[in-house]
Amino acid sequence: MTTPRDLLFVALDAPPDRAPAQGALSLALAGAELVDLREAGAVGLDGDRLVPGFRPAVADRLMDEAASSLDQQPPYESAEDWLWRRGRGLAAAYLAALEAEGQLTRQGGGRWKRFRAGELKPADSPAHRAATDRWAAGEPVLAALGASLGIGDERPADPPEVSDDAVATVLAAVDTAVRELEFERQRRALDEEAFSNVWRGYDGW
Repeated sequence: MTTPRDLLFVALDAPPDRAPAQGALSLALAGAELVDLREAGAVGLDGDRLVPGFRPAVADRLMDEAASSLDQQPPYESAEDWLWRRGRGLAAAYLAALEAEGQLTRQGGGRWKRFRAGELKPADSPAHRAATDRWAAGEPVLAALGASLGIGDERPADPPEVSDDAVATVLAAVDTAVRELEFERQRRALDEEAFSNVWRGYDGW
């Protein structure tokens, strides 16, 4: 299995009050893809710029799409810009892929109906158990991605330590993007509330 798939299993296992929103999860899944592509030698980082490497044979369709989406020409793309571009709709794509493979089962309505109708739960499978073990072991990459999403314990003051500087850069970009998305969500909610208050005031004139 891949880090994005492991992260999705962890997200689906999260209690309802910790379940991440689709947008944040999509950004984190894109970051998980970058981590795996870095490990496979398909991408390197020059500062925060993603420099493509060789194209390895990838059995996972979504990971192959991620590798093919890398900008092939200088000045290349920043990690954060790539996260926003690649992450659009990515959570739904992974949910659909794992469901088609029988890795997820559909139940009644629940917190994941924001993605598709009905609640998707991980099936009892070796892949799910491996992801659970990786999460329980506190593997730094998965722990850092989970922390950015607010899964598990409260977001730590210091992120889990990662020895690879390039991976650390990717994880920092994920955290920044998720925070920016949350800030924008809160700003829009305040704008909508203010607009609603204006109309309530108008009705009272």
